[in-house]
Amino acid sequence: MPAAPAELVTVRDFLRHAVSRFGAAGLAFGQGTQDAYDEAAYLVLHTLHLPLDRLEPFLDARLTAPERAAVEAVIARRVDERIPAAYLTHEAWLGEFRFYVDPRVIVPRSFIAEALAERLSPWIGDPDRVVRALDLCTGSGCLAILLAHHFPNAAVDAVDLSADALAVAARNVADYRLEERVRLVQGDLFAPLAGRRYDLVVCNPPYVTAEAMRELPPEHRHEPVLALAGGPDGMDVVRRILASAARQLDSHGVLVVEVGHNRDIVERVFPTLPFTWLSTPGSADGVFLLTREDLAGRDNLV
Repeated sequence: MPAAPAELVTVRDFLRHAVSRFGAAGLAFGQGTQDAYDEAAYLVLHTLHLPLDRLEPFLDARLTAPERAAVEAVIARRVDERIPAAYLTHEAWLGEFRFYVDPRVIVPRSFIAEALAERLSPWIGDPDRVVRALDLCTGSGCLAILLAHHFPNAAVDAVDLSADALAVAARNVADYRLEERVRLVQGDLFAPLAGRRYDLVVCNPPYVTAEAMRELPPEHRHEPVLALAGGPDGMDVVRRILASAARQLDSHGVLVVEVGHNRDIVERVFPTLPFTWLSTPGSADGVFLLTREDLAGRDNLV
């Protein structure tokens, strides 16, 4: 482990040191934290095995020599290798839910998670009547697990093309003891589901445009390209979902898809669809909702 500078003694010292180094290095954030201070606090507290929501009581605590070396090592890796914090700690949080992550999956961050916290009211009238739910492009399984939590009567299918991603999802499903309610399925979108119909389908698909892929900061290049790249206009996977979703939704079914900052592209590519854009704490236009009725008879979207 690298030796910490002798001047750094307390948690407060290392917090300031980390923020300064992160700023000087021009690190990119947005993979679980939004700025240098939040990321520094998270990494310091996690490395010291301290509660992540209680920084103040420990600010003036003096670190032991092994603790100083451990904190300096994680700061150095974050700066020198530009590894996302979640991959350094092997954990990511969506609200109060913790998930195991590694470079086989993108770091969980989803406006859909915020919408699910409200159980998609008022578009889902009675959450207890959702008995079949689907998470496409499940990755780490985080949204499938949230579906199971917020819709307690639902059996959840979670589909991903990547066997590596499903291995991570299996660990998270087991951590939440949801093996009997969340079924992991390897395959390409709806293809492996044999015509099953669902009350609710959610998807956080690859939607990064080709131009944006070329401009990704180093942190995001640690994530699997398969989970990010959405083709020239970011809509390759979205087109295929919208072309098939009506056949997979029950008569009262709802589709929810995340598209990041691509609302203008979505509305230009699909001008006839009556999108409802969900407002969440993190976004006013990053997630759209369509009902089966909205999608019926529109099989010419690809």
